Amino acid sequence: MLHLYCPHCGEYREEEEFRYAGEAHIARPADPDALSDEEWAQYLFMRKNPRGLHREMWYHAAGCRKFFNAARHTVTYEIEETYKVGEQGGQS
Repeated sequence: MLHLYCPHCGEYREEEEFRYAGEAHIARPADPDALSDEEWAQYLFMRKNPRGLHREMWYHAAGCRKFFNAARHTVTYEIEETYKVGEQGGQS
């Protein structure tokens, strides 16, 4: 079981309190109407699936109900860091 640190609550909690919300740092297109169907599908559906460190968004559903980002290693499941949305984190 994962134990995540919520940067808003300031506490470590069990994974069951959180919901995975996808890849972090996805930039919305500036002009979505100008995108082709293929470009729009790329933005909506294509995500990284790395072996190693991955930046993810999580939601603290049973706590403060806020989103935050986490850097998690996809092989070892080790959480390297968590940080608030809008921050960049260590970018390691």
